[in-house]
Amino acid sequence: MLNRHARALFTRLFTPLAAFLLRLGVSPDAVTAVGTLGVTASALVLYPLGELFWGTIAITVFIFSDVLDGIMARLTRRTGRWGSFLDSTLDRVQDGAVFAGIAFWFFGAGGSPAVGVLAVVCLALGNLVSYARAKAESLGFDANVGIAERAERLVLTLVVTGLCGLGLPTVVLAWALGVLAVASAVTVGQRIATVRVQAATGDAPA
Repeated sequence: MLNRHARALFTRLFTPLAAFLLRLGVSPDAVTAVGTLGVTASALVLYPLGELFWGTIAITVFIFSDVLDGIMARLTRRTGRWGSFLDSTLDRVQDGAVFAGIAFWFFGAGGSPAVGVLAVVCLALGNLVSYARAKAESLGFDANVGIAERAERLVLTLVVTGLCGLGLPTVVLAWALGVLAVASAVTVGQRIATVRVQAATGDAPA
């Protein structure tokens, strides 16, 4: 849902930058790779050091590469299966780094193993949400249902984690991650049920 509503706004904002980078000879794949490196380094260095606010700011800056590379690909008419594969694969790397960074801090000096456990659970369920849809679509089913898409998961996690870096009680982050885990589990269940109905009613691929 957030993806659909935000796409038009961010496209307008980032199109001039995308066009500028293309004039410099920068490729969409390069932007994807640099963004992933930036997110991963920010999450795995700043979060474990307890820099939750500045880590979130750095991650947010780099994560906009997901928008930028897509705009660049469309401007050059280079959208295709390779770009989609690379982008989706590196998204999993970014998500893993964010939740791992949170877990490292709270299992250690952050002093809240419960938050660390919830971060790991959210990482696992988030990957399952993405896998369920990708596997369904590879078999010809439509599993685009649920409320816990990647954008929603990241926005909730990054906003609350950043605010914890400014003094928000850790219990709020625990609550947010708990809600996210439940939403992700429900989404996985919805996708399984949706595919099961399609298979039972003869909507399965030939």
